[in-house]
Amino acid sequence: MKKILAIAAGAILLQQAQAQTIDRTHQPAPGPAPVITFKDPVTYKLSNGITVLIVEDHKLPHIDASFYVDAGPRTEGNKAGVLNLMGQMLNEGTTNMPKAQFDEAVDKLGASVSLTSTGGSVDALTRYFPEAFTLMSKALETPAMTQASFDKLQSQYLTGLKSNEKNATAISGRVVNALAYGKNNPMGEFETETTVKNLTLADVKSAYMQYITPSRSYLTIIGDIKSDAAKALVEKTFGSWKGGALTLPTLATVPNPAATEIDVINMPTAVQSNITVTNLVSLGINEPDYFAVQLANIILGGGSDAYLFKALREKRGFTYGAYSNIGGGKYQTAFKASAAVRTAKTDSAVTEFLTQINRIRSDKVSAEELQNAKALYNGSFALNMENPSATASYARNILINDLPKDYYRTYLQRINAVTAEDVQRVAQKYFNYGNTRVVIVGNASQFMPGLQKLGFPVKTYDTYANPVTAQPTAAVPAGLKATDVLNNYISAVGGSAELKKVKSVSSTGTMQMQGMNLAVQTKNMVPNKELMTVSMGSNTLMKRVFNGTTGYQQQISNKLPMTADEIKEKNVITGLFEQLNYVSNPAFKTELKGVEKVNNADAYKVSITSPTGKTWNEYFDTNTKLLVRQEETQTQNNVVITTTVDMGDYKKVNGVMYPFSQTITNSANNQQQVLDLKINDVKVNEGVTAADFQ
Repeated sequence: MKKILAIAAGAILLQQAQAQTIDRTHQPAPGPAPVITFKDPVTYKLSNGITVLIVEDHKLPHIDASFYVDAGPRTEGNKAGVLNLMGQMLNEGTTNMPKAQFDEAVDKLGASVSLTSTGGSVDALTRYFPEAFTLMSKALETPAMTQASFDKLQSQYLTGLKSNEKNATAISGRVVNALAYGKNNPMGEFETETTVKNLTLADVKSAYMQYITPSRSYLTIIGDIKSDAAKALVEKTFGSWKGGALTLPTLATVPNPAATEIDVINMPTAVQSNITVTNLVSLGINEPDYFAVQLANIILGGGSDAYLFKALREKRGFTYGAYSNIGGGKYQTAFKASAAVRTAKTDSAVTEFLTQINRIRSDKVSAEELQNAKALYNGSFALNMENPSATASYARNILINDLPKDYYRTYLQRINAVTAEDVQRVAQKYFNYGNTRVVIVGNASQFMPGLQKLGFPVKTYDTYANPVTAQPTAAVPAGLKATDVLNNYISAVGGSAELKKVKSVSSTGTMQMQGMNLAVQTKNMVPNKELMTVSMGSNTLMKRVFNGTTGYQQQISNKLPMTADEIKEKNVITGLFEQLNYVSNPAFKTELKGVEKVNNADAYKVSITSPTGKTWNEYFDTNTKLLVRQEETQTQNNVVITTTVDMGDYKKVNGVMYPFSQTITNSANNQQQVLDLKINDVKVNEGVTAADFQ
């Protein structure tokens, strides 16, 4: 015990001595750059073209292997998505082992085996590695490629595309590249519902035969294995594999805009604006500029201490975070600076982005900023070296990019040799200011007037990067009032007399949500009784009921009664068609706000305020007079939630028009949930009783 106390006392005295010598008003100086150790792999080439790299590491009883086909970027055209789908198909078993059996075999080994359109990877304990490695080789050489798997994966693919149709982040991701590179460039093209529907199993098999081949392939094995044993295993599993020869494509250099321009993609349902400032660069990873560019990027947008983050979040409060990134390689890559900002501050955020880019181009960074960037880069690079997959890619990169053998050993030396002058020089060369592209995805009606005052050319595109010819929004006819718009709608769907004949309505439909097919049933009865259930199979996932007096919402087993305010709100509607209430009950306040575009068509925007003070908007097509959108914003637990319901595919049932298609978009904190509801059947005045609403 005395010894322990003595050690503790010594530690306290040491701390006190240090406290007397440390100046805590200054940030401690970064330590020296980590020393990088990187074993040279044993390298040889199989007769079929596979280059094998083996790095022995016997510290742990574990082995990683990765197989990579260096095919380069490929244009897929009207079959865009075929390579992605082909990569997924490689995980669907082999000709001699169905998927379920294959997955079970991998699980029994406690291993991980995954395949993609560029190859595959496997990691396993040493004792099980040969079996796991063999499974990966079989998946690559003899994939099952069944029609059933193709149909399943194609359907999932289409569902995923559908769910992203109103996701601003997903749309920004594809449109930014399409505008920067062009849609016919392999880095700019993207898959659509049409291109994925174009695909057949034969297309996938053809892509496999063309691109999964020993030619230009690299097999890297790192871990607890002797090089001779690894070589024997590779010869046994891959030695007899044959395939076609690959050559790298040649791509023309794509120019940047001659002058800075702003490209706007209008998404009325977006709750924030996704802004990306981008330009294309040609930068090989062995060029001297590459190392200075990495540090310049860290200082500009590499984290919470960077220019962009401090300016747009900490100083202005426009966003949760703003960042930049830039790559390098054989082909053109892109510099991108991006953030999701408050819609009302879109124009100000664009100005701030350009200001900070111009700052790093015009002003030399301080010694402290440069040293901090180096320390951050040194630490992250050294940490990354602990990852076997990163180590494998480094060994492979040396061969693919014809790099010096000591490239990664001396990497940090070249990082730490970068000067402030280097940073400014490469920022001027690679971070464009006067000839860059600003891409904005958001609600254009709310930010376009301010954007046009910035002095840059503004172009508009749709969500598939097609130019949009600006069509002037129609003016509101003189003397037209909100009640006129509502009465025109009532006439368009059947007329007041027909609507009042409807005493009950029931419908059944299906809803797509996160790749799941859900069954939806609704029932309504005068004056305001309602029921909605959402189920999957025999399980009811959600149920909402109001019987005219009380109600509740139930999710699985969690039942929550309606609040007094919710009941009060329900009772202001006294019919199955609320628009009849709007025009007949003077307690409702309606106002015609103008004309706006809804899905590229003009629509009258009508603001409705209920007797309880609740306000929402409804949009009526100026041509058909039908209701095409409802929009409501509310706050729950200090979170602002916007719900938009787009309606279409109207069909007449018993003299009344009903929308058979609805897309519900819930947006909050720049996150969106999109639900697609397709009505299969509507019944009027049959099949509904008061007992349904208990």
